[in-house]
Amino acid sequence: MSEKRKPLLGFMGKLPSGPALGNSGKTHCPSCMGLFQAPRLLPCLHTVCTTCLERLEPFSVVDIRGGDSDASSEGSLFQALKPPCRQPQTGILCPVCDAQVDLPMGGVKALTIDHLAMNDVMLESLRGEGQGPVCDLCSDRDVEKRCQTCKANLCHFCCQAHRRQKKTIYHTMVDLKDLKDFSRIGKAILCPAHPAEELRLFCELCDQPVCRDCAVGAHREHPCDFAGNVIHKHGDSVRELLKGTQPRLEALEGALAQVKDTKSALQQRVQAVAADIRTFSEGYIKAVEEHRDALLKQLDDIRLQQESSLQLQKAQLEQLLADMRTGVEFTEHLLTSGTDLEILITKGVVVERLTKLNQVEYSARPRVNDKICFSPQEKGRCRGYEVYGAINTKEVDPAKCVLQGKDLHRARERQTASFTLLCKDAAGEGMGRGGDNIQVAVVPKDKKDSPVRTIVQDNKDGTYGVSYTPKEPGIYKVLVCVKEQHVQGSPFTVTVRKKHHPHPGVFHCCTFCSSGGQKTARCACGGTMPGGYLGCGHGHKGHPGRPHWSCCGKFSEKSECTWTGGQSAARSVLRTVAL
Repeated sequence: MSEKRKPLLGFMGKLPSGPALGNSGKTHCPSCMGLFQAPRLLPCLHTVCTTCLERLEPFSVVDIRGGDSDASSEGSLFQALKPPCRQPQTGILCPVCDAQVDLPMGGVKALTIDHLAMNDVMLESLRGEGQGPVCDLCSDRDVEKRCQTCKANLCHFCCQAHRRQKKTIYHTMVDLKDLKDFSRIGKAILCPAHPAEELRLFCELCDQPVCRDCAVGAHREHPCDFAGNVIHKHGDSVRELLKGTQPRLEALEGALAQVKDTKSALQQRVQAVAADIRTFSEGYIKAVEEHRDALLKQLDDIRLQQESSLQLQKAQLEQLLADMRTGVEFTEHLLTSGTDLEILITKGVVVERLTKLNQVEYSARPRVNDKICFSPQEKGRCRGYEVYGAINTKEVDPAKCVLQGKDLHRARERQTASFTLLCKDAAGEGMGRGGDNIQVAVVPKDKKDSPVRTIVQDNKDGTYGVSYTPKEPGIYKVLVCVKEQHVQGSPFTVTVRKKHHPHPGVFHCCTFCSSGGQKTARCACGGTMPGGYLGCGHGHKGHPGRPHWSCCGKFSEKSECTWTGGQSAARSVLRTVAL
């Protein structure tokens, strides 16, 4: 096998001025933030120092597969050849993305080495950051030159020795300062099984790089070729995969941009809604405070008004009492101490005064009461907002409340009857508000233990609608109470009649007219006409002489039908009814 290598383009070429392309930001460990030390490539394609990975706390996982984890550096062929088995395994979490990393049997040190990161670190060291590279041979002295043939970094002493040996005397040496603009100055990648040999071949069967010793040993019968000869095929497959991945990257970037835009719009909308809430709340708080102040002022005005009325009544009563006491005391003194002549002389004045005092009208009850209440359920408006609460000084007087409605004393079975309760205060004025305690009971006279269900509707204006549906005809007793006291006219009786029967026939002048001259049409009045007409006609036998119902013969158009619809009813009557 001859070594015909096709070097990759730009493998040793110089880069444009400035930092190294692509990898300038991948020289520091995301965990310790320092330059990479023995960087390891994780399955999630994040690179972390070996020591940083060893410091992570491992956890136990169970791996059901043949051989080591996918994170191992071994080829997939070896894994496929091993029988599936359940074996305990440890894992760690990537310190960057928290992805689970299943450790191979060799632990962290069995993970793939990131040689690209090592090259970037060495370039970074040459540019002045961190410690400079040390000699690859003695690992003790600083590097002065690099052997381009061996790809080894050498100190001054090892460089001299390198030039004296026949094997390496013609190798090309480059000064360290001239390497700063190169893209790669890393060490040659050696075979882990044969540390003295460089990995230059690639086993197609095992899909892994091998050295010459591996090619003549474990991979003897395997198709192997130089890495430079197969890189284009494998590189193209990676490029195709990358080409299919890039649209997803762009789609993800677009989705992320949309999420960011939506988040920004959401934040703006939240701020706008928060401003609306604050504006509304501030306005509503001001409205509530203003409504509160108005209620308190109204309450204070009521207090002043009622105190003034009570004070005036108190002064009038005190004056009347003083006048009355003066008259009584003077009269008693006159009658007990005066002579007959003195009594007769002053009788006229005393009688006139006492008579006038007895004629003075006064109210024994206070003109106002202390029945001031706050009704929090009543609605109002202030500053355009709906507010609650009102002050009421009226008190309902059951004796002044009245009942109204056409169904007060009559109802029909299985039909809803209703009436209205109008609440008033002691002065006979409407309450103008609801919220009073109303109790209504409708009880059959002969079944007092079976009351009828009643519904009381508060109209919020001092009136209450009462409805009930009696199930049977008869006499019912209705009780209406306010504050556990009967109102005017309560209790009262209601006569519930049978269900109203509407007329199924027609209200006509005669059968001949309503039926269009049909001979077989009949009428409940029993009239007939000559010529074989079975129904009534004007001026003929049996005609009542006025309009009537064809079904029952009643003369009132708004009457209740008494036709029972029995089997004896003539079919022609029914036909007339239908017409």
